[in-house]
Amino acid sequence: MLKPSQIDSVIKAALQEDIGPKDITSAAVIPAAMHFKADITVNEEGVLCGIGVTERVFRLVDEHIRFLPVAKDGESLEKGREVAYIEGGGGILSAERTALNLLSHLSGIATKTRQFVEKVKGTSAKILDTRKTTPGLRLLEKYAVATGGGVNHRLGLYDQVLIKDNHLRVLRDMPMAGIVEQARKKTLKKTVIGIEVKNLKEFVEAIKTPANYILLDNMDAGMVAEAVRLRKASGAKMDLEVSGGVNIENVLDYAKTGVERISVGCLTHDAPALDISLDIVG
Repeated sequence: MLKPSQIDSVIKAALQEDIGPKDITSAAVIPAAMHFKADITVNEEGVLCGIGVTERVFRLVDEHIRFLPVAKDGESLEKGREVAYIEGGGGILSAERTALNLLSHLSGIATKTRQFVEKVKGTSAKILDTRKTTPGLRLLEKYAVATGGGVNHRLGLYDQVLIKDNHLRVLRDMPMAGIVEQARKKTLKKTVIGIEVKNLKEFVEAIKTPANYILLDNMDAGMVAEAVRLRKASGAKMDLEVSGGVNIENVLDYAKTGVERISVGCLTHDAPALDISLDIVG
């Protein structure tokens, strides 16, 4: 569960962007003493994510707004399901768009993630996210992936080592084993270290390194299956991760090869927002 200390700065920036110094429409036409009720409704099937974030948006606009959630993050919802009841004044209308933008966006990510997770059910593969997130929203978007049943990859460049193709190009005169060993020496003892390869020749070299996992970049399912076979034959123990070109149509093909991890950038950078609305009632 996300804490206010983790999300308030993001929400305040979003509210400032939308409301600015004042919501001049609500201030002009809604009497200060007027109170009314509203419902938030999901208009299509999907997985809910961000109800606590949504409540926090309304609270930051007006701490006197009453917000009653009637659905939980991670819940699969049918079309027409009400997820929250709200009571208050003009602040409801001022907070509406920011609240719905975040709730729809995060629910869309959770919904798409759930689709991928269900697709590979029964295999050993876990669905991971990437760093292809909206700037400023990474923590929220990765929370949405986890809500949908996915697994968070590294949060940023600071919590794991991933030696990618451009690192290898810069260090092209150094063997992969030497690069990984250098990373081991210069990071904390339990730091996870991965290395990216783009073909089976590089893979054969990578399985001889002390990496925790090897990222198989833009390989087709046949090449990935061969990499799994080569790992078994070598006795290497590191995990294998597929990345690049993965979609809902081919993800099961990759999962069936026996890899442990499949990272999917479109979970966060291409998930359609779930259709969610706020309506005044009574």
